[in-house]
Amino acid sequence: MTTIHPTAVVDARAELADDVVVGAYAVIEGTVRIGAGSEVMANACVMGDTTLGEGNRIFPGAVIGAVPQDLKYEGEPVRLEVGDHNIFREHVTVHPGTGKAGGLTRIGNRNLLMVGCHVAHDCVVGDGVILSNHVLLAGHVYVQDGAIMNGASACHHFTTIGRLAYVGGLTRITVDVPPFSIVEGHPARVRAANVIGMRRSGMDEDDVQAVKRTLHRILISQRVSSSEAIEEAERNSDGNRYIGELLEALRASQAGRQGRALERPRG
Repeated sequence: MTTIHPTAVVDARAELADDVVVGAYAVIEGTVRIGAGSEVMANACVMGDTTLGEGNRIFPGAVIGAVPQDLKYEGEPVRLEVGDHNIFREHVTVHPGTGKAGGLTRIGNRNLLMVGCHVAHDCVVGDGVILSNHVLLAGHVYVQDGAIMNGASACHHFTTIGRLAYVGGLTRITVDVPPFSIVEGHPARVRAANVIGMRRSGMDEDDVQAVKRTLHRILISQRVSSSEAIEEAERNSDGNRYIGELLEALRASQAGRQGRALERPRG
């Protein structure tokens, strides 16, 4: 049975599954759809054309689906799609897309967004991502599966945080973060391979060590140019799919604008 506190405000257009819980003074406004087992806690707000899957938990003060903070937005229809079993802690804000970029912000499954995080318009967040307190994603950022971003790290628009990457606290990210890497600093620098993250994901130890050696050769040792190191790694990869994933990401970043694969060169 759906439980709605008497002080909550729920739009007649909203669609709530049978066992959704809506807390005191919560507001659900617009054509919102909320899946089974989800909870919108006291003083939280879910707005707009927003779809939440099953088992999501929206903590007090979070605002999910408010219109984007983009001066180019002119009221066109835009959407926010959220998968299953995500946690949005206190004062998290997540915005839908903008019309000029497809109109969609998308968040996958089993993600944890801690206190005060911001996910701006047109972002994509994969599965199993952790955004620690006050992580800031500008527009058009892509955070891939299993990435961890520590407190108060902030992303320039159009940056990509690679799969199983680990970003240190207070890191300023203006270029793509390679998959499997540990990045930290202001501006960000690749410090090491995320060996622990790779192991936790179930990667074979031989693959972990192969990726570690390749990443160090290309991004840390700097004994040869990165282009030469990428070519050498390609020749010596023996078809390793994880090395292939790393090299593909590095080449995409080089082809983009200022090291951002999602931002094509202008002019």
